[in-house]
Amino acid sequence: MQSKPSCMRCVTFHLDFSNALLAAETRECAYYNANWELEKTNQSGVDRCEVEKDKRLHCYASWRNASGSIELVKKGCWLDDFNCYNRMECVATEENPHVFFCCCEGNYCNDRFFHFPESVPEGPPPPTPSLLNIMVYALLPITGLSVILLLAFWMYRHRKPPYGHVDINEDLGLPPPSPLVGLKPLQLLEIKARGRFGCVWKAQMMNEYVAVKIFPVQDKQSWQNERDIYITPGMKHENVLRYIGSEKRGTNLEMELWLITSFHERGSLCDFLKGTVISWNELCHISETMSRGLAYLHEDIPRHKGEEAKPAIAHRDFKSKNVLVKTDLSACIGDFGLAVRFEPGKPPGDTHGQVGTRRYMAPEVLEGAINFQRDAFLRIDMYAVGLVLWEMVTRCTAADGPIDEYSLPFEEEIGQHPTLEDLQDVVVHKKMRPILKDCWYTHPGLALLSETIEECWDHDAEARLSAGCVLERICQTRRLISGTTSDCLVTMVTAVTNVDLPPKESSI
Repeated sequence: MQSKPSCMRCVTFHLDFSNALLAAETRECAYYNANWELEKTNQSGVDRCEVEKDKRLHCYASWRNASGSIELVKKGCWLDDFNCYNRMECVATEENPHVFFCCCEGNYCNDRFFHFPESVPEGPPPPTPSLLNIMVYALLPITGLSVILLLAFWMYRHRKPPYGHVDINEDLGLPPPSPLVGLKPLQLLEIKARGRFGCVWKAQMMNEYVAVKIFPVQDKQSWQNERDIYITPGMKHENVLRYIGSEKRGTNLEMELWLITSFHERGSLCDFLKGTVISWNELCHISETMSRGLAYLHEDIPRHKGEEAKPAIAHRDFKSKNVLVKTDLSACIGDFGLAVRFEPGKPPGDTHGQVGTRRYMAPEVLEGAINFQRDAFLRIDMYAVGLVLWEMVTRCTAADGPIDEYSLPFEEEIGQHPTLEDLQDVVVHKKMRPILKDCWYTHPGLALLSETIEECWDHDAEARLSAGCVLERICQTRRLISGTTSDCLVTMVTAVTNVDLPPKESSI
């Protein structure tokens, strides 16, 4: 009786070993690229797969079938995919896709590829329906269709298009396909974040990891606005998230809108601070690059040497979740679904008052008392900058004293899920702000940064610092305290031995 489990373990071990051995055999695949001239690669040959630890390797092939004529698209190596496990042959099973795709395990297993649609097994013949059943089945669709038509007519007559109403018949106005996306296989790997307008996936596009933000069709307005901001002339900057392309997937109500950008493994500044404490130099570097990115967004750049002018852009949802941390701890700003451009002679587009994340709303936004002018929107961003700088300082090891667990602004005062009324009471009426600890003032750098934070979240919007002034102050403070050479262009308004900071006249 005891020999059977032992035998079963042997069988299981043998199967696992065989599977691992089979996966290990995939080292080379047949290679082909129909788009080889545009992508500057070989047209065909051998693709040697790059081995990754604890990852299985496969081969793949993709092709089209145009009226019986096979048009090969691509062949090559494929990342670890459980759909390919233990497949000895490259067989596509979808009924009639736009592009056929198959994957398999074993060297050159994609040399030959097949299409065998999965068939549904036949069951026993159905019983002969009665006359009553026939009448019910005949009348039921007609009755249901009549009810649907009446309901649709009623909804049409009583409809009230909400903000962000989507017309699925409207042309989405997609730009020409990006050559960076084109026919390259794009494989979604794992969800990294969920937000108000959709979710963000880590994906692989050829040999590069990318981020894919997927919007449902109901949030077309946000997707289109973010895409339009990214393709604004002059939007390429090292501290602004790199845009790769946009795509439309599916049709009608099942449509998904994809926005593809560069991927940063460290994730958002918020998530980074939750698990990491930072030194004084790291604090300076992150805050400096973050301020540089926002200063660039806020800046009007005139036409120069054939390049189009870049308008000023207000983010309108600035927070630590929308600041990404690169491998070298540089920051870059993303998520422009609510951003607005200010182009000379043109209306700024949608400028609804109370938008953004409630916790980071400036007092004038919470009050609903916004001056709908360019500078007013830029000052709203600067209030949020003060809160994000505060988040970073709370996790800095430079000051004497214990480092608290990460918390969001106002979390200690009104909890994790404050209502609009809670924030109006605390921020507008009581004029409270997150606590600046006494121990911060014992460190000269944190003391100067605390002063900058207070001037960013000033209750008087016109008294707030501009992003350019914050950048200048951080660079100057870093030089004075750390003695390091920053790469920012600082207009020195005081002598190096003087710790006076740039005046508020540098504000917007």
